[in-house]
Amino acid sequence: METDTYRIAADTYLDHRMSVPLDRSGALPGTITLFSREIVRHGKENAPRLVFFQGGPGSPAPRPEPVSGWIDWALDHYRVVLIDQRGTGASDPLDAAVIGDERDPQAQADFLSCFRADSIIDDAEDLRRTLQEDEPWHVLGQSYGGFINTAYLSRAPHGLASVMITAGLPSVTRHAIDTYRATWQLTEKRNAAMYRTFPGLAQRVWDVAVHLDEHDERLATGERLTAARLRMLGLVLGYSYGPQSLHFLFENPFVTINGQKRLSSRFLLQTSDRLTFGPNPLYGVLHETIYAGTAPGPTNWAAHRARAEFPQFALPGTGESPFATEREARGAGADFLFSGEHVFPWQMREDPALAPLAEAADLLATRNFDSLYDSAALAENTVPASGWIYWDDMFVPATLSLETAEQIASFEPIMTNDYHHDGLRADGAKLLERMHALNSRRTGS
Repeated sequence: METDTYRIAADTYLDHRMSVPLDRSGALPGTITLFSREIVRHGKENAPRLVFFQGGPGSPAPRPEPVSGWIDWALDHYRVVLIDQRGTGASDPLDAAVIGDERDPQAQADFLSCFRADSIIDDAEDLRRTLQEDEPWHVLGQSYGGFINTAYLSRAPHGLASVMITAGLPSVTRHAIDTYRATWQLTEKRNAAMYRTFPGLAQRVWDVAVHLDEHDERLATGERLTAARLRMLGLVLGYSYGPQSLHFLFENPFVTINGQKRLSSRFLLQTSDRLTFGPNPLYGVLHETIYAGTAPGPTNWAAHRARAEFPQFALPGTGESPFATEREARGAGADFLFSGEHVFPWQMREDPALAPLAEAADLLATRNFDSLYDSAALAENTVPASGWIYWDDMFVPATLSLETAEQIASFEPIMTNDYHHDGLRADGAKLLERMHALNSRRTGS
């Protein structure tokens, strides 16, 4: 392992780089670089390590500039290790175009399968043994990071001193479509709350949707902006600031050019930034695989299939809706409902950042993956663990999280309706203080 060491204010930074196998099964050759950044506050050199697993999939660890929030709190208690999960940040980040140029779809799918939580946990274990031999460490996971921590409890509990999770306790037994059924319902509820809060927003959104159905408007990434893609702006609704974010985006979307109404450059640029998966192609192509293996059968585009059970989300002009056009749907009094944390097969082809991997994504959707979780191991767990579950979380349904909490021995759930999915960002020090106290009481530390 190679380490660069430097100091910023009262904190010492250790940037670690080590080689790990690309394919833990050995079927594919080669290695990749695993990058992690360890931050140590002056006077806490002998503190235990806390490893943070970021949400995603496909998102790098935070780059704290400046150090604040939960990281600032954690540095007063731990040496904090921020791992760039394989394929992200400085850990050989993946680029969809490069993968698409160099591999056929089946080879792409095989390659991408090496970037799931099981491999991330094996990477973490290699790093743990390198840094502290057999001593277990503490872990914190936000969102998908909580999925990783739950799998960590199944696969390598000997490496864990304690577990903390925020907004990331997944179902360990249900099929992906059950999760998506719940998220579609939560997404409808969040849409309704937004429209109640901001009078006139619904009409402005419909104005844009009808315009897109009848005019060719181009995103900064080159492709036509469709009303279907417009609905995907609702991903932001999972966060506390989401409704006002959409309200501000749509407050003045049009300009007049040569007597014709067009979408403004500002609106198109901001929309492009929100819709492209260019910075994080792994999120698009691997998103449903984080739910794979918990029940028999492939995911088979579960979010897309589950939406068919909710006709209020049907897309006009696709055959799944009784309306042929957006104008017709609006005239009939239908609601324009944004989607949430959902990915779709047609999205893989409309987004230029994902198009090189579209066929590979189809193959992943039909692949039978092994489960990441061991129900027997979870039922016998002895690692102190706790986690925050948010009643209003649009991405990780609280009902399913509570179901899982009951299946993990030594796990203590903390319920609240004070936060949306971004609770750690909004009030991280408070959340960690509570989990740290619960886990410490049980370890006697």
